[in-house]
Amino acid sequence: MGRKRVIDQQAVLDAAERVVGRDGAANLTIDAVAREAGVNKASVLYDHKSKQALIEAIVDRAFERDNAHHTGIERQIDAPEDRAIRGRILAASAPLPEEFKAVALNLSAALALDAGLRGKMQQNQARTIARIEETSPSPRGALLAYLALEGLKFLEHLDFHHFEREDRDRILREINWLVTVHPEETDLPVAGTS
Repeated sequence: MGRKRVIDQQAVLDAAERVVGRDGAANLTIDAVAREAGVNKASVLYDHKSKQALIEAIVDRAFERDNAHHTGIERQIDAPEDRAIRGRILAASAPLPEEFKAVALNLSAALALDAGLRGKMQQNQARTIARIEETSPSPRGALLAYLALEGLKFLEHLDFHHFEREDRDRILREINWLVTVHPEETDLPVAGTS
């Protein structure tokens, strides 16, 4: 009796990401993932019982990778204060790799259409925002910086707008400046009033 072939689940998820990037999450099939991974359909179904479970695994891994990436960058920052937001700004200095853009775009569509996946994103965002606010001497400034940063990334990841490198670098410097702003100490006008 021969040894059972061990299927590398990370390779299966890599294949699933390629299928999502090429065909979209809505068009992902177990058969397409199996073909892309060079395994049989049963091997994919063994760990991912359905198309939905496979998409959830892709999303979970994307969150894990993103959070680990940011944690690694934060460790490079000397000052402990504002480390969470400054790490995210520093991470954004390198635009999303070209090979992941289609995956990000198609996963974003899946997140928008699926309440369960959207819930995962909401939980991840809530943890990130709480951590940014908890680690900053100016929680409001750090939150404003995070919102501006996510807006920039949203425009880029969804392919709505792209800034020239020089403009993008300037925007990131300005977002970095927002981290230390104390809007609660400023008399800000209310929108629509003079």
